[in-house]
Amino acid sequence: MSLSKTAVPLDVIRYNEQGLVPAIVQDYLDGTVLMMAWMNVDSLQKTLETGETWFWSRSRQELWHKGASSGHLQKVQTIRYDCDSDALLVTVEQVGDVACHTGERSCFHQVDGQIQTPMADTLSQVFAVICDRQAHPKEGSYTNKLLTGGDNAILKKIGEESAEVVMACKDDNPDAIAGEVADLLYHTLVALAHHQVDIKAVYQKLQARR
Repeated sequence: MSLSKTAVPLDVIRYNEQGLVPAIVQDYLDGTVLMMAWMNVDSLQKTLETGETWFWSRSRQELWHKGASSGHLQKVQTIRYDCDSDALLVTVEQVGDVACHTGERSCFHQVDGQIQTPMADTLSQVFAVICDRQAHPKEGSYTNKLLTGGDNAILKKIGEESAEVVMACKDDNPDAIAGEVADLLYHTLVALAHHQVDIKAVYQKLQARR
């Protein structure tokens, strides 16, 4: 895969005194910020030509191909530059779902000295909570009650919430529509977890159809 150089005019990017520009790398499906590294004109050109991320190592003073040794390659989907043309936003498909050399998904995984899953979009966050309840049941949890009930409980609620979405739309009530769709999405996420389907698989289907 190669990316069109017309999408990122190399001569428009404003590099710093060292000839570098910061590149923020983001998961193209759920928006998780994976890492930040530096690019120069050569690494940006290599990225455009190969469709995989290349950066400039300030410590080694050489180009490096992300994932070349670990296998955790980054397949570039889009490259954007900001309003001042001095920073890049690179959305990627992260092979292996690991971007950090520590083995974490994201380099931005530390909060007050603790390791925490990086933030993603709201649906992914809710799905992560559901999966955590599945792995670590909590007394009194509504999610655990649904999971314990299996398809009978979960699908019954999906049917009920679907009907309520229809009724809210028929009433043309924006707030009610938003609330009922939120309920339907939540119960659908529970169904995904129950059947061991990752939400990213749903995102991939949507991307393919987009």
